[in-house]
Amino acid sequence: MPADFHRTLCAIESGIRERLHLGAQIFVSRDGEVLLDEAFGEAREGVPMQRESLMLWLSAGKPITAFAIGQLVERSLLRWETRVAEVMPEFAAHGKDAVTIRHLLTHTAGLRHADDIDSTLSSDEQIARICELPLEPNWISGQRAGYHVWATWELLGEIVKRVSGKPVDEFVRENIFLPLGLHDSWLALSSESAKEYGDRIAFVYDTVSGAPQSKLEWNSLDGLMRCRPGGSARGPIRELARFYEILLQGGENILRQDTVRVMTSRQRTGLLDKTFQFKMDWGLGFIINSNRDGFQMPYGYGRYASPGTFGHSGNQSSCAFADPRHRLVVAWSCNGLPGERKHQHRQRAINNAIYEDLGITNVNG
Repeated sequence: MPADFHRTLCAIESGIRERLHLGAQIFVSRDGEVLLDEAFGEAREGVPMQRESLMLWLSAGKPITAFAIGQLVERSLLRWETRVAEVMPEFAAHGKDAVTIRHLLTHTAGLRHADDIDSTLSSDEQIARICELPLEPNWISGQRAGYHVWATWELLGEIVKRVSGKPVDEFVRENIFLPLGLHDSWLALSSESAKEYGDRIAFVYDTVSGAPQSKLEWNSLDGLMRCRPGGSARGPIRELARFYEILLQGGENILRQDTVRVMTSRQRTGLLDKTFQFKMDWGLGFIINSNRDGFQMPYGYGRYASPGTFGHSGNQSSCAFADPRHRLVVAWSCNGLPGERKHQHRQRAINNAIYEDLGITNVNG
């Protein structure tokens, strides 16, 4: 008999009462059977959240861009060890010639200071400024780790563009979203599609103070149309979950099973992440479950997720993952950013509740 998800729903609804978020979407499936597909609260002030509302996934969408790179690897147009400078010769400036695509995808490149570049600049201006930067002091790429928020994902998007001949948002739409039937998922909306979706587009709010403040850089028409390969993916959360269901099935028509296995397995192990200050394992664009010594990792999948669980979370807002041992897919998104402490509590509460509602509480089982 399907779970009633009482704990899970309480965790989401309590967040609405506490003004952590105005609304939310959640999707849970097991063995391909949909167990939970619900929407709560408001998509924007005065507009009810629907299951079909388009949510901003933020960094939970990073694996989509990673898969675009994976497709180019399968086509023998790239290798995981391809040096970025082979595709972008200007990137070699100031001692960066040894940085590879693998380093970008495992957050070991040593370019976290590039995240300080003005993100409102054009893509070409951002790329030029990133290329002019040196590595972090005393950094050897591949030997040290630190999560890069957005700038290195601009590099990955530019690599997709230069190798495929298409902007990364078009490439992803044509080669990942549409082949999987994810018709309402985008890396960047056009002005026409933004107008057509209208109130179906959920807004994002800063809720640190308790009073929701609209995040105009993401909610405005310019924000909807701006492509950020590491943070602008949006769509109904059920479509992001569908992506993970396909990964559990082996990749279907977007990637071969052996490539999926490589990307979602440990490619970086046991390194202290200088950004999160936690030893976190990484695949190629995916965070692998790294709970250690009784401590749950930041932006993790809860205390009950199996060691091979892979996925990614979005800044103070969203989480999506697949747990292969339990054949489980989870994706959820809340449209309020309440601050790190409150969000970490919310994320653990939701993910732990899902496993408890399903009766999966033996971490060794």
